[in-house]
Amino acid sequence: MGFTAAFLLLLLAAPAAHAVQYIVGDSVGWTTTGDYEGWVQGKTFTVGDTLLFNYGGSHAVDVVSKSDYDNCNSGNALSSHNDGNTVITLSNSGPMYFICPTIGHCAGGMKLSVNVVAAGGNSPPTPSGSPTTPGTTPSGGSSTPSPPSPRPSRAPSIMNYGFVLAFWPVLGAILAVMS
Repeated sequence: MGFTAAFLLLLLAAPAAHAVQYIVGDSVGWTTTGDYEGWVQGKTFTVGDTLLFNYGGSHAVDVVSKSDYDNCNSGNALSSHNDGNTVITLSNSGPMYFICPTIGHCAGGMKLSVNVVAAGGNSPPTPSGSPTTPGTTPSGGSSTPSPPSPRPSRAPSIMNYGFVLAFWPVLGAILAVMS
């Protein structure tokens, strides 16, 4: 009986370890030279995935509405970030919009639009970024968009590694108490 309960707990916890972290712009990062429309092609974001924006001091990241994205308006930002290493968790399905609020940057193309699908959804590929997993190096930025690729493997992201590593000692303790 105890083994069955522990096994069910393991099965329930396993899906949480499948988020992907995308580095916005790959090795180019969040800059005025990035091609974010090309960068998102052929990939799918899923609820639970994260975006990592790497940028210098003259940039920032604002999460904005569709209207503000279209008009490059940062005055009504839903959230603003300027730490140079911003991680945004995609917690809801639907479109999300990001711009650089520095004057002229958004109008010059420093804006990103992604569509987030529900976990387990069978939606066709939508805009996103290049996945990374712990210990890998992001692919280089190229001025020529690569052909669409299939959905990346749902390898654990750095943020979920702590959960996975903490789970095993807890499971061991539960099994020890039950035996």
